[in-house]
Amino acid sequence: MVEMTDLEFDVLDELYFVQSFDDLKQKLIIKEDTLRATLHVLVKKGWVKCLDKQEREILDEGRGFSDNYLSYRFLATKAGLMAHNTR
Repeated sequence: MVEMTDLEFDVLDELYFVQSFDDLKQKLIIKEDTLRATLHVLVKKGWVKCLDKQEREILDEGRGFSDNYLSYRFLATKAGLMAHNTR
């Protein structure tokens, strides 16, 4: 079982429905860098997917993420929801 931090849990808790980066930042009241890093980790774990404005999945999680995270929308994956609910 992969470990989940409290912050990862809180972020996943907000991602049962599609959320923009700004909406997440306002709801969670955390620093932008912290949220960006946490989302990037969650994407790498396969617990969150990035979507563009038309809600198409963005598969590039490398440099593109750091450059474009403000325009992405986020949604928990099935694996992410299962990890969240079994914590």
